[in-house]
Order: sequence, then structure tokens, then C-alpha cells
Amino acid sequence: MSVELHHTVHGPADAPPLVLGGSLGSTLDMWEPQIEALSARFRLIRIDHRGHGGSPDPEGPYTMADLGGDVIALLDRLGVERAHYAGLSLGGMIGQWLAIEAPERIDRLVLMSTSPYMGPAQNWRDRAAVAREQGTGALAPGVVERWFTPDYAKEHPEDVARFRSRITDTSDRGYAGCCGAIEGHDTRADLGRIVAPTLVVSGAEDPSTPFEEHGSLLAEGIPGARNALVENAAHLLSWERSDRANSLLVEHLTATAP
Repeated sequence: MSVELHHTVHGPADAPPLVLGGSLGSTLDMWEPQIEALSARFRLIRIDHRGHGGSPDPEGPYTMADLGGDVIALLDRLGVERAHYAGLSLGGMIGQWLAIEAPERIDRLVLMSTSPYMGPAQNWRDRAAVAREQGTGALAPGVVERWFTPDYAKEHPEDVARFRSRITDTSDRGYAGCCGAIEGHDTRADLGRIVAPTLVVSGAEDPSTPFEEHGSLLAEGIPGARNALVENAAHLLSWERSDRANSLLVEHLTATAP
């Protein structure tokens, strides 16, 4: 059963809708650098995944079908038949599920800092156990360390502190539930079913989903997919290199169809 996702909407009501789905342990405010740059062109719909921010946190574990179904239910409530979707990390995994299982709902797709498979599964079972038993605060320092390059983290300690707090504030069972969805995530055999024009974006210094091991699988497996490598960026490239990320989003989402 779907939950009602907490969300915000910016931009003209008649503009093309664009859903933004973020990383595990983040809230919709991770997309703040995109609001001004994108809301003039798009009806920008930022979401909190279930278990995150202002969205409900039912008992888990969740599946990617649960998380994707939440997005479809939100589109239905908003009266949106078809939307662009851009997702980072967990948000990108949800984007893959949507493009494979509900292709009629997705126009164009942007997959950022993400993967078709984040195994081994035991890693996610272990992380879920830490979240349940010790709380998300125990995970926050190690996770945020991978979100920004060392130089950026040194120059912007306020951003590091902000995102560490977001993880700590995330529901323990919601975080663990989403770990369960990632544990079961594997779209490698189904990437050929994606028909939405797709852009794969990777951070050149991302230790979590390096392009060679993760983004390349998406770029090679999705028919016609393009890829872009963002220099001087780790995992949360939409924040650290928002200028480049915004340019790539606008370019891909407004390009004339081939």
C-alpha cells in the first residue's frame, strides 16, 4: 500500500512536471540549489521518500516497488499523467523502477550517482541493523564523508554539518526500511526495457557509485543512454556542483527528441 509522500511544488502549473528524488538519508531540501535554476522551466516536484523527512515511516523493510508506487500515487493525486524524473542515489534506483515498470508515466529520465545493483546484499542488512539498533546518528559521519570531496568538505563545514543532521534526523525504521529496498534492487537484466531518453550523471570523485563500476552499467544497458562525468564532485553532485548538474538537467530535459 502506498503512502502519501511529503512534497513541495515550485514553478508554473502548466510547465512540464519534473520529479526530484533524493539520496538515502536526505530530505527534499537537498534539491534547494535546483529550485531557482529549474522552476522557471518546469513544475518542480520535490519529494521525501517514505521513511524520510515529512513522509510516513511504516514498518519495513520496503521494496523498490513500494517506493516507486508512492511516486505513482503522488502523481495521481497531483493529476500528473506523465513527468520527467531525476533521481540521485536511492532516488535514481526508484527512477529505474519507474522507467521499467511504469514507462507510460516517465517522459525523460536522469540517473545521478546511482547504480542498477548495489550489492552485496549483506552490506545493506548490516546497515539496516545499525540504524535499528544504534540509530541513524551512528551512520551519519561515515555516510556524509562520501557525499563531498575532501576539499569541498574542508571549505564548507556548514554543509557537512547540515547533511549529517539530516541523516541523524531520519527515522531509524524508515532508513532501515529503505536499506531493505536497496538490498533487493537489481535492474541489470531489465535495463533494456527502459524507453525514456536517459542521462546518466556520475561524480568523478564519487567513492560510493564510481562510474566505472556503476554508472557505466546504466549507460551501456539502457538503450540510447548518454552519460556525463562531473569533475570535482563526489556522491552528492547535485549540491557540490549544482551549476554543472543544473546545466545537464536543463540540456537533457529540453533537448529536441531524436
